[in-house]
Amino acid sequence: MAPASAAAFPRRGAAHGLALTRRPVAVAVAGLVLLTVALVSGIAAGTVAIAPGDTLGILGRNLLGLDIPRTWSASSETIVMDLRLPRVLTSMVVGSGLAVAGAAFQGLLRNPLADPYVLGTASGAALGAAVAVLIPVRALFLEFGLVHALAFVGALGAVVVVYRLSRVGAASPMTSLLLTGYAISSLLAAGLAIAMYLSGAALRQIFAYLLGGFDGSSWGKLAVAAPLIALASIGIGLRARSLNGMLLGEEAATHLGIDVRRERAILLALASLATAAAVAVSGLIGFVGLVAPHVVRLLVGPNARVVLPLAALLGASLLAGADLAARLLGEIPVGVVTAIIGAPFFLALLRRTRTGYEL
Repeated sequence: MAPASAAAFPRRGAAHGLALTRRPVAVAVAGLVLLTVALVSGIAAGTVAIAPGDTLGILGRNLLGLDIPRTWSASSETIVMDLRLPRVLTSMVVGSGLAVAGAAFQGLLRNPLADPYVLGTASGAALGAAVAVLIPVRALFLEFGLVHALAFVGALGAVVVVYRLSRVGAASPMTSLLLTGYAISSLLAAGLAIAMYLSGAALRQIFAYLLGGFDGSSWGKLAVAAPLIALASIGIGLRARSLNGMLLGEEAATHLGIDVRRERAILLALASLATAAAVAVSGLIGFVGLVAPHVVRLLVGPNARVVLPLAALLGASLLAGADLAARLLGEIPVGVVTAIIGAPFFLALLRRTRTGYEL
């Protein structure tokens, strides 16, 4: 995947561009409403339906300490607080992390088709999880098993290898980075195929990780993953100016006083950390990091200072909604739902890119 040229960016009228820049507040309000609806719906709906009023009452009583009369059963409170709330919050945290990482990679690579897995993160995580399944060790630490730990290590390890192998002298050109990422991903995919062949009866567990899901969510896993994703996302947000500069090209960014090599390395590291922490708890979930940033850019324009927080909002809502749909459809993998949503969007995006349109 070669970096898109600056000529691929959309050429739109100044009036239209000005109109886009006036939308962030409205989009943010709509995003917060959508996020709230996704939260309440995700907690209330399920095999055991809980009324929205009871859901809000349970949340208000347990999270805010409000003196709300108890009109619900003890089992309903257990379902909300111990099962559904950590699952919905985990899906939101993962969705926001993937969306921010996707926006960062698209800006860094100046490519509208880049996603959080472009540098081999997914292949590294998948191979790490598959190897963990083959190892006869089932120890837990902070509710994380060997599958989660090796998936995280594999994801970050793949990015480190890609970055080091792509370096030419003291630099790491974008084209070299992408081609190295493709080669390493292919190599890791071969390793994954071998691990799956050797897995025998454990093959189903590997497939479950590859398709993604939140059925194993818990407060403990959320407490480990959320700070890592939040730290990485905030770090990317604080470098929005650098990301904006890189959209103009490396030479233009240098003229703006941006240390391109240093900022690129930091942004790549932060985006990879967010992605690795996300896939460690959820498995591989595609298209969220591709769809969310582009929808936001369509609405508010390309300014990273605006795109990053709004993409996080949309990514959280999108993945929480996808998880709810997966549960209501009989606990199918969440990755299947996001693929059904994201694949048509990807095809439409690819068609527009071929005709000279870029988000």
